[in-house]
Amino acid sequence: MRSVPGAGPGASSGAEASTINRVRRVLAIKPFRRLWGVTYLCSVADWLNILALTGLATKLTDNYFAQNFAFVGVVLTGLAPGLLFAPIGGLLADRFDRRKVMVIADLLRCGFLLSIAIVSAPWWLLAGNFLVGCASSMWIPSKEAAVPNLLRRPDQVETANQLGMVMTYGLAVITAAGANAIITGVNTTFHFFPNDDASLSIAKLVVMITGLLYLASAILIATRIPELSLRNVHALPEQKVKAADEEKFGVGQMIADGFRFIRSTPLVRGLLVGAFGAFAAGGAVIGSAKPYSSSLLAGDSAFNLLVLAVFLGLATGMATAPKLARRLAHDRLFGISIIAAALSLLVVALSPHLTIALVGVFFVGIWAGTAFLTGVTIIGSRVEDAIRGRINAIYQLMMKLVLFGTTVTVPLLVGLVHQRNVTVWGNELRIDGTRPVMLGGAAIALVAGLFAYRQMDDKRTEPILSDLRNALRRTPRRVNGYLIAVEGTTAINTAIQAVNLADWMRGGTRPVVLAADPALDDQRLTALVSGASLTGARAQALAAAAVRADIVERHVQPALDAGSVVVMERFVDSPLAHLSAVAGLDSDELEGLADWATGRLRPDLTVLLDSAPNGAPRDKSAALNDQWRVQHLLTEMAEADPERYVVIDADGTDAEVAERIRTALRAVFVGRLAALAPTTEKPVTLPLDTLPVETPEEPRVEAK
Repeated sequence: MRSVPGAGPGASSGAEASTINRVRRVLAIKPFRRLWGVTYLCSVADWLNILALTGLATKLTDNYFAQNFAFVGVVLTGLAPGLLFAPIGGLLADRFDRRKVMVIADLLRCGFLLSIAIVSAPWWLLAGNFLVGCASSMWIPSKEAAVPNLLRRPDQVETANQLGMVMTYGLAVITAAGANAIITGVNTTFHFFPNDDASLSIAKLVVMITGLLYLASAILIATRIPELSLRNVHALPEQKVKAADEEKFGVGQMIADGFRFIRSTPLVRGLLVGAFGAFAAGGAVIGSAKPYSSSLLAGDSAFNLLVLAVFLGLATGMATAPKLARRLAHDRLFGISIIAAALSLLVVALSPHLTIALVGVFFVGIWAGTAFLTGVTIIGSRVEDAIRGRINAIYQLMMKLVLFGTTVTVPLLVGLVHQRNVTVWGNELRIDGTRPVMLGGAAIALVAGLFAYRQMDDKRTEPILSDLRNALRRTPRRVNGYLIAVEGTTAINTAIQAVNLADWMRGGTRPVVLAADPALDDQRLTALVSGASLTGARAQALAAAAVRADIVERHVQPALDAGSVVVMERFVDSPLAHLSAVAGLDSDELEGLADWATGRLRPDLTVLLDSAPNGAPRDKSAALNDQWRVQHLLTEMAEADPERYVVIDADGTDAEVAERIRTALRAVFVGRLAALAPTTEKPVTLPLDTLPVETPEEPRVEAK
């Protein structure tokens, strides 16, 4: 797709407004807003749980070695259940009522934490934390699989995931750290526990408060969010039938079916392999971060700066990923993000100076955040509801397993290389095992990213380098789909030729969507104008722009984002020429109105049907004069931008005109656009239905 150049300074503010509007639309959905609040409670409890149990563990023993092991023990016992039982959590999410699974998991987490505070034994602290982790392995897949069913449209999944990550890794972390500091420090001022065991009592209190947060979550889910039980809200009929049949499967068969789905689906297979490479690189960075900061000889503050840089990068990547995804398909963006993260990690591994290392780590964080958010979005929007829980569980399991394994093994690998100091460009540099480990992590991520890209990319006609350059531009020329407009005067039946063109192009490799005239012949426009008693030309132009904006937002843009070819009659040019020539409105004002209504969307190709109006130019009838003026304006538009227009002689029968259009387009669809050309002349007839923007085969949709 082309965007009108010269967006100007308002482009950034417009993008910001668009982001705010997307967030507002998602938060306006009451069930999701309530789940978002519950996610906040549970995320605060998750982070507070680590801090509280670590504090309690140090108070339950006087052994110095055991106190030093407290944090590692709490983290490992909380992480281990995800390694062992995550697939079971995904199976429960697909087989049973997700709301009930989440309620039971929250009640179990509450009970185990209260028992830890009551028993107050080191062995039960670790065992109870392990059981809390098992309950979390039940809760997370059910929550992730339920989110898409709470939204109005599949394209809102990305915004929902973005909000969830902001809550989990942003507000919740700050709240938990602040709450723990306030609770543990309040006794200094108010002396609620004056005895010698005050610190132990406060640690128990924090653990009990954490358990009560899980109890509050269970109550809210059980009483306020019944929509969590919904299934297959956005599924196609055939997917619903499959889900209904799958409910009869046994546990073993459902697990086998999940892995069979991964093996047979290139999108998911590439996603998981790419995620493996990304998590391996992330584990290499985490495990070697501290000794790497020492190798830069920049002091202890270097480690803090590196941690700050990577988290700033993660936040930036998650914030910018939706904007990139509007210009670059998710399946391309995921693999490219992993490749870019690998190249950034390569810079970090070879960096001779702290400044270069900080920049490299920042970009590692950006691309890692983009890849993680994109991967979760693909699962939420492209994987069927009946199997989504298992795929989410495997994705989470792989993240924990790879991070756990690399974090444990990387220090051992680092220790195998003896340290020595060298001078590079006048800077002293310490060479140790961290750099080979990072190089190995970068190599693994690079191979995994290339594999993911080759598996997930649907062989779009736009070359990847051109597509990537376009995605990074401020005013992109093209997104994923291809828009063809059929324009002509009111005397020419553009609808027939649009239908013929769409049927012919369905012989190609790309899904085709047919959209109807949104301005001159739409029933909603007629009802809007007549119902509101709009008689003025300006009022009718505003009404036409409103109808066009609605169709673009609901039908055209989602189809283009899904990579479809959209054929649309009288998109912008014909209405502009008609209102300018007949109603006498200013053409520049009308074009600005059209830009605003369509988001500066313009066709990649315009088929202009050129035919002399019925009658001679000397005929002074008003209708004929209007047709001559409209035709003249359309011809001027084509002459001003010849690369985007194909002018077709519209005199003759409909079949003859259709053949001329096909002949002209065969010459256009060569080179990089060859995949758009139909491979057969036999039209493919598809049923009328609403637009399923995320499926590989899309039925014909009428915008009326």
